[in-house]
Order: sequence, then C-alpha cells, then structure tokens
Amino acid sequence: MSGEFMASWTETPGEAFALGALSAAAIILLLILLAVVYVYCAYTLMTIAKKTKTKRPWLAWIPVANFYLVVKTAKLNGWWTLILLATIIPKIGFLVVWGFSIWFFWLIAEKRKYPGALSLLMLIPGLGHLIVLGILAWGKK
Repeated sequence: MSGEFMASWTETPGEAFALGALSAAAIILLLILLAVVYVYCAYTLMTIAKKTKTKRPWLAWIPVANFYLVVKTAKLNGWWTLILLATIIPKIGFLVVWGFSIWFFWLIAEKRKYPGALSLLMLIPGLGHLIVLGILAWGKK
C-alpha cells in the first residue's frame, strides 16, 4: 500500500515529496514573476497616461479597465474596449488583440513624439511589449 499513490517513475516517498516541493516552489516563483510583470506593466501604463494627460491613469491597475485606458490614451472611442473584450476567443482572439495593441501603441508612441514604428517591437514575443512600455513611460521625449 505504501507506493499506491506515487507516480510510477518515483522510487521512494522521499522522491515523491521532493518532486512535490520542487513543483510548489516553481509555481510560487512563477506567481511572483507574473506579479512583478503585472506591476511593471501597470506602472508604465499609468506613467504613459499621465504624460499624455489621459484622464484616470489609475485605471492601469485594474484588470480589463486597463484595456479602456490604453484605448483612451490612444485617443480612440471607448467602444474599442468592447471590441477588444469581444475577441477573447481562443487563438484568433489573441491575434486580433495583439494586432490592435500594436496599432494602439503606434498611436500612443506618436502622441509621445516617438515614431509609431516603435510599437512594432511588440512583435517580439514576451520582451517586446515590456520594452515598448518602458520607452514610452521613461523615454526622454
């Protein structure tokens, strides 16, 4: 009975415990990393909104409301927020949101006196978005 619930590739209860502890540590580390990225993105978006004199920059900290803030910072109609939210359809929705995000940040970059093509860095998966946010928030222009 001692080995019934262990995965077949573990030899002892100690190995199973170590594997569980390692998995828990990895999950905690991932959650911390996600929190750090979320805080970075929210803070940079709030800074960009303040520099472009967009009303209610604190919306950057609220999930879903931050979509609205991006739309308003790009000086577009608020209805674009609903269009973005309606695209939460697996696979296709992601590509639509990604494309609109690049366009919105193109407009925001121009508003901050940067070339709109800067937003094309967002095509680099993962880091591109973080780089664009940082430049638009803390760039010297």
